[in-house]
Amino acid sequence: MRGLGWGIVLLGAAGLCSASKVHTNPLNRDPLVRDAFEHFYNLDYPGAVERFERFHAAHPGDPQPTALLLEAVVFQELYRQDLLDTTFYANDGFLTGRHATSEDPKTRDRILALADETVDEAGLRLGKNPNDVDALYSRGWARALKCTYLAMVQRGYGAGFRLATKAKDDGVRVLQLDPDYVDAKLVVGVYEYVVGALPWPFKLLIGFAGVTGSKSRGLEMITDAGNRGVATSVEARTTIALFLRREARYKEAVQVVRKLKSEYPRDYLFSLEEANLRKDAGEGMGAVAAYREILAANAKPDYYYSARMELTYFGLGDALRGQRHYGEAAQSYEEAAGARNVGPELKIRSLVAAGQCHDLNRERQQAVKDYQAAIDNGPNTSRADTARKYLRNAYAGS
Repeated sequence: MRGLGWGIVLLGAAGLCSASKVHTNPLNRDPLVRDAFEHFYNLDYPGAVERFERFHAAHPGDPQPTALLLEAVVFQELYRQDLLDTTFYANDGFLTGRHATSEDPKTRDRILALADETVDEAGLRLGKNPNDVDALYSRGWARALKCTYLAMVQRGYGAGFRLATKAKDDGVRVLQLDPDYVDAKLVVGVYEYVVGALPWPFKLLIGFAGVTGSKSRGLEMITDAGNRGVATSVEARTTIALFLRREARYKEAVQVVRKLKSEYPRDYLFSLEEANLRKDAGEGMGAVAAYREILAANAKPDYYYSARMELTYFGLGDALRGQRHYGEAAQSYEEAAGARNVGPELKIRSLVAAGQCHDLNRERQQAVKDYQAAIDNGPNTSRADTARKYLRNAYAGS
């Protein structure tokens, strides 16, 4: 998602599939890489990182193993911070608000170092052969991943936009040299879609003025990556689901996610996304049931490797609130806020939402307590400003 954005939709890792008349780096088919991605898609990030580290060590100087390791480290950190829930950026509010994050300096330094390492390794190969498509692809992918981190964690939209542009340029060059290198279509397609989709004020905000894109062309490219990509099939389809959600095409998005869920039934995020989409589609108590199914599945021993159940409780709160079950909704939001490893942004969002539900349920004392807790946990955030507003005057709905 672009200077910003294109980083933001990178929800998952590279899927692995075979397809005729499609070119890819042979390393993408290595058994250790396949095994690492099996762990990745079960959200066993430590297991994925460990395997990619071994693969990286076995191929010194090659940018692709470095980019694969970078991807696993980036998404492990995003998941830790509850930033892989698409409700966070299914609209444009994430662009303008002041959000709370808990950046880990050691992880940040490792991510930036791996991104630089990939670019340097690719640069050495491109210095010998400017038409090395594998090196171009690896460099573009590393730039996209760094953009993801800068946009989602640091809110560095200006720097992210510059990286997204460079990543897109690498992808365009790959496709010029080898039109059958389908994986490169994801980077280019996301850039095209997001630049084409953003409203004019946000283009100005992020520096997109004078830059054009095409939503239809972007979706076409991403769809091809989803259908035929060797290293980007799953990610491309995840991206398509997000874009369909932003366009309120919920039924189409649900079908995409259900296919992904059938392939990875123990991927917690795919189950969560289906429930989120059903909620947004207005399925009412059907969405409530979907969230409760996730809670029930999580109660089974070892069903999900690593489920961030605070995301489920937050979604359940939204679904119950939509049905005017304000007391139960407030309880669900408070469960989300009280989760042991909840990220700071989700905690504050949950507390504000809980306060609003208490106000709607005429439970002013509990509402004030939640608003104050939201302020205490993020005094300089946009949501703290919202909480201060409702401390002065009770929330009455909107």
